[in-house]
Amino acid sequence: MESINEALGKLRELAYQNNELRKSLIATQQAAEPMEEFCRIATQNGCPIDMGELLVLNERLWGEMLKSSNGGATFPIEDWADAYEMFIMGLL
Repeated sequence: MESINEALGKLRELAYQNNELRKSLIATQQAAEPMEEFCRIATQNGCPIDMGELLVLNERLWGEMLKSSNGGATFPIEDWADAYEMFIMGLL
């Protein structure tokens, strides 16, 4: 079983090779449930990603960023992107 990081890496490579997939992933931003649609497309393309895994990855990323702040921040900064947003930004 792949880790979520491996699945995201594989999906990124597929999206770079397949412009239609890339467009589909970018278009998830307009969906009623963007992350859910993203996970569905990823899974359909052989990169199984569960929304729960994506949310846990976000928590880990934010936790690491909070710990790395000078003096330690006590809350996430509003402008911090999550794993889904960072993935999509990488496709633009």
